[in-house]
Amino acid sequence: MLPAAGFMLTLALLGGAPKSAAPKAELVDAATVIPDLVLDLRYATKDNFLKRQVYPDGARCLLLPDSVKRLSRAAEVLRAQGYRLKVYDCYRPRAVQYEMWKILPKPGYVADPRKGSNHNRGGAVDLTLVTKDGAEVEMPTPFDDFTPAAHHGYTGGTPASREHREVLRKAMEGAGFQRNRMEWWHYDLPGATKLPVLDVPFAAAG
Repeated sequence: MLPAAGFMLTLALLGGAPKSAAPKAELVDAATVIPDLVLDLRYATKDNFLKRQVYPDGARCLLLPDSVKRLSRAAEVLRAQGYRLKVYDCYRPRAVQYEMWKILPKPGYVADPRKGSNHNRGGAVDLTLVTKDGAEVEMPTPFDDFTPAAHHGYTGGTPASREHREVLRKAMEGAGFQRNRMEWWHYDLPGATKLPVLDVPFAAAG
């Protein structure tokens, strides 16, 4: 009989060694930390580029603790300038990513679920600014506009729209997020691509 160590080595070589359990996802409901956060989760409605509701009713803005901490910091800075944050998308279960991929399997619009997106990791947030009263402020484009006007380097549009984009960028980067150069609304947690892709349902997380 093989000793225990030899048995485990043999199993490993045969691809049968027991695998350690995946780390439990720790996701936080951002609205419980940022009380004036405005929720406009577009994929919980039909008002999105897919034209279909792919999130369940009652979906929440769930994020990793580090993401929430940085978002809270940005919200505090913006609050002093007379703004609040409104979120369009936060954590997205991988199962939903597969559904989105079925509807529109086009990289650049929808991330390939086999690789996952930072939204699937709880390390990305799509957002904009509103006034303290919740009124919209002008941005260069609407959410999920896939034209050059959505790029951070876009110099067209009105001065007010570019100014609001910069106010948001400075607050988010000041809090430690990284901007997506092609989407003024999208910000990532540094190193998010190295984090595990999660498939925790909205109801079970947090």
